[in-house]
Amino acid sequence: MGDGKKEKIYYQRGTEELKMKSIRAQKLVQEFNRSDFEEFEKKENIIRELFGSAGEGLSIEHNFHCDLGYNIHVGNNFYAGYNCTILDMAEVRIGDDCMIAPNVGIYTAGHSVEPKDRNKSGYGIPITIGNKVWIGGSCVILPGVNIGDNSIVAAGSVVTKDVPSNTIVAGNPAKILRQITE
Repeated sequence: MGDGKKEKIYYQRGTEELKMKSIRAQKLVQEFNRSDFEEFEKKENIIRELFGSAGEGLSIEHNFHCDLGYNIHVGNNFYAGYNCTILDMAEVRIGDDCMIAPNVGIYTAGHSVEPKDRNKSGYGIPITIGNKVWIGGSCVILPGVNIGDNSIVAAGSVVTKDVPSNTIVAGNPAKILRQITE
């Protein structure tokens, strides 16, 4: 979990309200993923309907998945590669000029460590990704994490704690490799 003290948002699985929100999102995700490659305008319109907000220059490759969609907010010039999954039971805010490589998972959702009723409820903790961030292939970003502006998350990393601005992190769990300087 990130170092910032973000509030957990609790939810009950299987409620009628959550089912309806999920069905809405999954229909839009299915339509997006079934769209022909060259149907750029159609795909962008679907994502704009799905997401809470999206800037200009939006580009997401096929096999995208999310929970609800409306909790996802991306800035200008957002790119997500193939097989991106965003579990947005809480808000995910991504700044301008961000690139997400293939097979990345951004997960706001979590469950109790206690086995009793673990499968009946869960929580979400918001994730914030700053401007000009590059997330390498096959990374996982866990609930509550903040990633600062201009940072790089190296391929294969599991980010469990906040990443300061202008930093390169790598590993499982991700650790600071070095600062990015001019």
